[in-house]
Amino acid sequence: MASHCNGSSDRSESFVKIPPIKFTKLFINGEFVDSISGKTFEVVDPRTEAVVTRVSEGNAEDVYLAVKAARQAFDHGPWPRLSGSERGRIMMKFADLIEENIEEIAALDAINAGKLFALCKVLDLPLAARTLRYYAGAADKIHGTVLKLSKGLQGYTFREPIGVVGQIIPWNFPTIMFFMKTAPALAAGCTIVLKPAEQTPLSALYYAHLAKLAGIPNGVLNVVNGFGETAGAAISSHMDIDKVSFTGSTEAGRKIMAAAAASNLKPVSLELGGKSPLLIFDDADIDQAADFAFRGMFFNKGEVCVASSRVYVQEGIYEKIEKKLVEKAKSWIVGDPFDPRVDQGPQTDKKQFEKILSYIEHGKREGATLLTGGKPIGQKGYYIEPTIFADVKDDMIIAKEEIFGPVLSLMKFKTMEEAIKKANSTNYGLAAGIITKDLNVANTVSRSIRAGIIWINCYTAFDVDCPYGGYKTSGFGRDYGLDALNQYLQIKSVVTPIHNSPWH
Repeated sequence: MASHCNGSSDRSESFVKIPPIKFTKLFINGEFVDSISGKTFEVVDPRTEAVVTRVSEGNAEDVYLAVKAARQAFDHGPWPRLSGSERGRIMMKFADLIEENIEEIAALDAINAGKLFALCKVLDLPLAARTLRYYAGAADKIHGTVLKLSKGLQGYTFREPIGVVGQIIPWNFPTIMFFMKTAPALAAGCTIVLKPAEQTPLSALYYAHLAKLAGIPNGVLNVVNGFGETAGAAISSHMDIDKVSFTGSTEAGRKIMAAAAASNLKPVSLELGGKSPLLIFDDADIDQAADFAFRGMFFNKGEVCVASSRVYVQEGIYEKIEKKLVEKAKSWIVGDPFDPRVDQGPQTDKKQFEKILSYIEHGKREGATLLTGGKPIGQKGYYIEPTIFADVKDDMIIAKEEIFGPVLSLMKFKTMEEAIKKANSTNYGLAAGIITKDLNVANTVSRSIRAGIIWINCYTAFDVDCPYGGYKTSGFGRDYGLDALNQYLQIKSVVTPIHNSPWH
């Protein structure tokens, strides 16, 4: 079984002083305010299962106020009317403020989402700042085209901000997702109503505070804490929201799309579930392949949309890969995310913790072989051992459904054609990985798998300049890259006659 370090809050204080929680209200029109109903809900620390604070619970009425503020800011405020370079300057200041407050924000994501404190400081928050700076640099490079039209006409296009944007983000990467959504929208000149996941609202509220300090005008960025069936539904169906961007489950994505269609036919971007395959061919370096497979699955405790949850290994090296993976799992340290020795913190909440354990029981009942793990750890907190199943069949529940936790299914294949068929035997199409030294195999397989991003001899190799999104029920639309910026822009064509032109 995996190693375990105790996850008590007292122990955490020996590693780092956890700051007080400063922001717990809704952020609307540049101010922190109570919800209209006065309701609040608990925020639970997944390390200890203790309530660390209560935050204001927004519902439809609060969303309406936020949309009203965002609409006023868009229709009459300065943000869409600033030059791109001026918007970029303010966004650069926002990025600087993130770096100035990195310790405090990393602690919030650790106590709220169970994320590794040290990793937040070197990955999540620097990526947030980098994302802001990337789109800040793009804000003054939004261009249209000049059109050579037939007859006596001239035309051109320009791109203008789409308007008021609703954004709904998940709980697995509270910081990264916040800026993956808001940064391109801000660069485009849009105004925003954002709902963080009800499990992880704390860092989003802190970012709202920093946005105001950076100089983002009132009403441009609004944060409404709340639940999907109330606040999220109100965003999706609001007649005065011009676009919705959502990352989360496929089930929730269907509801958002239906609400958007039934209201004002607002465009929707959806980054949804995944059941991503990693294909390891016989010529792969054993140590490297095992490391990609293991970290691709167990990074961030398996709470990753693109997790390599289906690992297919060619028969010639299967036993070696299996042995390496089990060894890695047994040396993987699960425990308090503030402990610098720890590799895996607790699952984000009780519901997800219990869901993962139920999938593990499904795997056992369906006849998969449990190689290692499979049990909760400790008496307190949502800790689960890294779990690996072998002898998994493609029609088993653990091979078909997104578990979103530290559970890996290990399977064999004989030929490249079989590997491609197995990789595509899913309703999802978010990501895939290929480990091989054969360029022809890499090229053929990467073009044959129906997924939005394919990693060759690497895994989870994200970059802010690389578009990211899904095929099939993993959604549509792209985050990151200039493709994401363009999703927040409308193309307008302007045509005028040219009388007596000397040429056409």
